[in-house]
Amino acid sequence: MKNTILMSFLALVCTTAYAQDSTKNEETLWKLEHDYWRYVEANDLAAYSNLWHKDFLGWPSVSAAPVRKEHITDWITSQTGKGLAFKTVEFKPAAVQVTGDVAMVCYWITLRWVDKDGNGPSQTVRITHAWRKTADEWQIIGGMSMAEANSPKSL
Repeated sequence: MKNTILMSFLALVCTTAYAQDSTKNEETLWKLEHDYWRYVEANDLAAYSNLWHKDFLGWPSVSAAPVRKEHITDWITSQTGKGLAFKTVEFKPAAVQVTGDVAMVCYWITLRWVDKDGNGPSQTVRITHAWRKTADEWQIIGGMSMAEANSPKSL
């Protein structure tokens, strides 16, 4: 009986510790996703690039083929080069799953690329990012995006 109680107690402690760690990781990941868009809005390409793992491979909706880290800012500079500025309209979380040192984060972002007068259509994009934790730092190692059916096709 004592062994059963002891084992139950240890299981409860381990489960509670895991749940707390998982919740902390989820909060950290959502913060990083918000930082991602804050960096885009500020056109802070250095901070934005630091979010990405050196071995990143992903397929943005605006790319005809998968891209690696060295091209991860192309979608931003293609718009800012035209004099447009990025604006976040709405960030809507969908799901997050943390498994060890890997996490999947899914959400919708509604955004606008606006001209100097503040004009530009809004569009909603589905985002999936795969994050990997190395030491104490989470970085994006993979991802994919897709415009919602009723949104314009380009970022």
